[in-house]
Amino acid sequence: MLGIFTSKKVVIGMLHLPPLPGSRLYTGSMSTIRESLLRDADALAAGGVHGLMMENFGDVPFFPGRVPTHVAAHMTALALEVRKRFTLPLGINVLRNDGLTALAIAHATGASFIRVNVLSGARVTDQGLIQGIAHDLLRENYDANLRNIHIFADVDVKHSAPLAARPLIDEVDDTLHRGLANALIVSGAGTGKPTDPEKVKQVKKAAGNVPVFIGSGLNPQSLPQFLDHADGFIVGTAFKQDGLANNPVDAMRVKEFMVGFQ
Repeated sequence: MLGIFTSKKVVIGMLHLPPLPGSRLYTGSMSTIRESLLRDADALAAGGVHGLMMENFGDVPFFPGRVPTHVAAHMTALALEVRKRFTLPLGINVLRNDGLTALAIAHATGASFIRVNVLSGARVTDQGLIQGIAHDLLRENYDANLRNIHIFADVDVKHSAPLAARPLIDEVDDTLHRGLANALIVSGAGTGKPTDPEKVKQVKKAAGNVPVFIGSGLNPQSLPQFLDHADGFIVGTAFKQDGLANNPVDAMRVKEFMVGFQ
């Protein structure tokens, strides 16, 4: 798929970074963050996921646009640690919507893809109004290798609302053909919250051959209803101890989920 993954159906395990330096909840230990990250990556890899995606999950409250340079520097250093130890394809998401920094980190570390929450259009979020960045992101031409970094873009992204009612298929059409996304992500209302199967069917029908990923709320029980309509699955909360997003990854939970892909 996309020249990144060999599996027909893809599972991407989330690497939720603890709060980084400069964020309100930072505990003062980069070594602890590094150990937590690599422990989670090891559990995901051992469980059989097909790819990893790292994001600054603990940096609440998030910046609506560009993050400070020290966030980019720390995320780059951490992504390199993952790349040194694991051969799985790696993605980068810089919350809330800093696709430019995500692209730079991916380029510097050899990551394969990035996630952009609002590539096209505009959304009302807890950070205020966030507007699409496709016009800037797709003009980052300082290296031809950037064209090999795939853009995974959300449609009707979680933790947000539209400015006005609009058919979902129109958002899909603009994100693909005007925003030039390589893959789409469909999620529920928030982190760990279930995704509507009917919404997934609509997006996949409109997307055609473009890969569609489920972005939230998956578990072994809900997985079967999506297998016929989604190409990939981004899993975070369901892989954590006790199913809590801020807990470490539980390798047994990963293995139980991955049974459906054997």
